[in-house]
Amino acid sequence: MEKSPECLYCQRNDLQKSLMIQICDLSVSTLFLFKEQSHPGRCVVAYKDHVNELFELSESDRNAYMADVCRVASAMQKAFSPTKINYGAYSDKLGHLHFHLVPKYKDEFEFGGTFEMNPQKIYLSDTGYAEIIEKIASCL
Repeated sequence: MEKSPECLYCQRNDLQKSLMIQICDLSVSTLFLFKEQSHPGRCVVAYKDHVNELFELSESDRNAYMADVCRVASAMQKAFSPTKINYGAYSDKLGHLHFHLVPKYKDEFEFGGTFEMNPQKIYLSDTGYAEIIEKIASCL
């Protein structure tokens, strides 16, 4: 398993823990709840090893990773019934393959546009995070 000493996702350091909460490991990735919850239920699916691009994966690993992403999106749909789920995989400044899954709702924050990476508007209590994690986990 390849890890990078400078990578937020590989090292699971304090910065990473300040931004997200680990929910569970999936087949080839880890699911995190993004702490900033302007989009209720927003998650990150990070690939298990340190790769930057989707094309760097073997066909079987790529299919398994995308199956993980789809599994989380399906759970989000069941748990929160969003109008649309946005997928973001930019990695310009953080070279580790990960997708942001952002549930969006008609007539609510940023619907019809690109989601802001970290609007820093809505943070929850530990109980609030636990409730969202339970909703997602129960639908996986």
